[in-house]
Amino acid sequence: MKSIFASLILALFAVSVAGKEQHCIFRVHAEANPNDTAVFSSSVRALFSGKQVAIERMPRLSERDVVAFYPYSAGDGNYGALFELDEHGRLALDALSIERRGSLLFVLINGRSITELQIDRRVSDGRIYIPSGLTKADIELMKKDWRLIGQKRKR
Repeated sequence: MKSIFASLILALFAVSVAGKEQHCIFRVHAEANPNDTAVFSSSVRALFSGKQVAIERMPRLSERDVVAFYPYSAGDGNYGALFELDEHGRLALDALSIERRGSLLFVLINGRSITELQIDRRVSDGRIYIPSGLTKADIELMKKDWRLIGQKRKR
C-alpha cells in the first residue's frame, strides 16, 4: 500500500513539474567563487573580457520565472529584449542584486551565452534587460511561451 501511495505522489509531482511544455530556455547564472569545486561551479569564458570565470552550476533564474517580455530590433538581424519576472523571480533577482553587488550575471538563452551583466545596483523591479544577442528564432520561441509586456495574461 505504501508503494502505491508513493507512486501516486511521484506521478502527481511529475505531472505538475512537466506542466506546460517550454519552447525557450532562459537561464541566469551568478558568478561563483573560483575556489568552489566542480560540483558547485563551472568555468566559462566571459564574453567581454575573454577571461575564464567560474559560474554557479544552478541557475538563479529560469524560464519558469519569466511572465512577459518585450523584444526590439537592435539592427543587423540582432534583437534585444526586456524580461518581466514573476513574484518568485522578482524576489530572487532582488536578493541576488543585494548579495552579489559588483559580481557578474551570465544570461543564457536556448543554451547560448547571450550576455553578461555586472550587478551595480539593487534591482527590485523584477525586470532584466538584454541589450542584444538574440535572433529572430529566439524571439519566435519566446512568443510561444510568454506574453508581450502590455498584453493581457495568457490563459
